Amino acid sequence: VQLQASGGGLVQAGGSLRLSCAASGRTFSSSVMGWFRQAPGKEREFVASISWSGSMTFYADSVKGRFTISRDNAKNTLYLQMNSLKPGDTAVYYCSADKRSRTTYSDYEYKRRSLYDYWGQGTLVTVSS
Repeated sequence: VQLQASGGGLVQAGGSLRLSCAASGRTFSSSVMGWFRQAPGKEREFVASISWSGSMTFYADSVKGRFTISRDNAKNTLYLQMNSLKPGDTAVYYCSADKRSRTTYSDYEYKRRSLYDYWGQGTLVTVSS
């Protein structure tokens, strides 16, 4: 099972990037998936997640209104559209997936690292001021 994140890079403040996470080895079309990020010297933190059906999305307050998480189950791929980027968004971004299928959780659980069993290798996003 592999999650391959891509799309990171260097962008100026106010710019946009779109991250992708391609899954292989099994299908995640019925699993909760999410994005987390880790800035230098800081803990890994929740960014966004999406329910297995795609009907529910969750965001950290710091990115709400600027980032959009989505999924294409036919392509087994997760996305994160990031707009109005700020220097504070600079971090390595990790995609993640729950091993369970067709499972619904409380809103709080969707934001917890412990929910996710599979992790990608990370893609670096650098936002310059």
